[in-house]
Parts: sequence; structure tokens; C-alpha cells
Amino acid sequence: MTAKRQAEPVLPPRERIIAAAADLFQKQGIRAVGVETIAAAAGTNKMTLYRHFTSKDELIAEWARGIVAKKEALWDELEARYPDDPQQQLIEWSERVAAKLAEMERRGSMLANALSELPEKDHPARRVIQAHKQRELKHIQGLCKGAGFQDPDLAANLFYLLLEGAQGCVQCTGMKRVGEDLVRLVERMVEANRLRGQ
Repeated sequence: MTAKRQAEPVLPPRERIIAAAADLFQKQGIRAVGVETIAAAAGTNKMTLYRHFTSKDELIAEWARGIVAKKEALWDELEARYPDDPQQQLIEWSERVAAKLAEMERRGSMLANALSELPEKDHPARRVIQAHKQRELKHIQGLCKGAGFQDPDLAANLFYLLLEGAQGCVQCTGMKRVGEDLVRLVERMVEANRLRGQ
């Protein structure tokens, strides 16, 4: 055993299972991967997996919760950095999304892919993702109100359409172009709103 391997902390089984599932879902898709494959990739077995997750569907939902938690932490970070500047929060949000598009170029948005692979309305992961999207839209609406947009609901819908559209266009247009266009469009909307308010 090498010194490097000895120094690496060993994750608990639950975390190893989620990490293995995340890697496999991204590379192969949710439906293409079975629990035995996930357990083997996590260095454990099916029995251990089912001790931590009652079903594959619950594992998928937990994986989705992890993605959602990271995405929602970004809003907290932007609010802490620009507490009284919703316009700058919107601009930096677009810059952060543009940076993340590089990771999506391989297979697209993991949450969008999950929604397409999980058509059942009552799937636990689908409920997690849809609730996140509703919270995200409400957050953007709040920023648009705070930024003084004349029609904050319409502005929020436009921002959200830009976000969803950018994620969908990554594979056909390429990350660099989509990311640059997303940031430029958000900056133009914010600047037009500033000028209107003067």
C-alpha cells in the first residue's frame, strides 16, 4: 500500500455509494446502471446499499438532493457577497452558471437528464428536482423585485428561460459560446433595467 493511499480518508459506505452512483449516473445514465454495479463501484455489496437506501429510487433522490444542495448554496453565497445588490447577484449568478456549463458539455445537465429519464410524476427524485426548480424561480423573482424590474415576474421568467436554454444548448453550440451569450444577455437585461430606473 502506498503512502498516498494510506493518507486518503476512507468515506463511510453511504457516502461511497452516493459518490459511485453520481459518477455512474453521469457517465452511463440513471436507468442504465443497476444497484449491483453501484455497490461494486462503491466497494461494498447490495445488502449494504439497501441498508442505507430502501430502493434505487431513494438512492437517486438522495443523489438529486446533493446536487440541489450545491446549487442552492450558490444563492446563499451570492447573497452574502452582495447583500444589498440583487442586480449584481443576477450577473454573478449568470457567470457562475456559465462556468458550470463546462462540466455539462459531456452529457448536459444532470438534473435535466434525470427528469428525462424519470417520467413518473411521483418518482421521489423528480419531486426533489421540481421542488428545487420552483424555489429557484421564486428566488429569481425575489431578486428581480429587489432589482426594481418593472415586471419582475416576466423578468424572472426570462432569466429562467435563459438558464434552462443555456443548459439545453451546451451540446449543440458548445460551452464557451453558450456561457458567453448567457452572461452577455443577463448583463444587458440588468443594464436596461438600470437605465429605465434612472
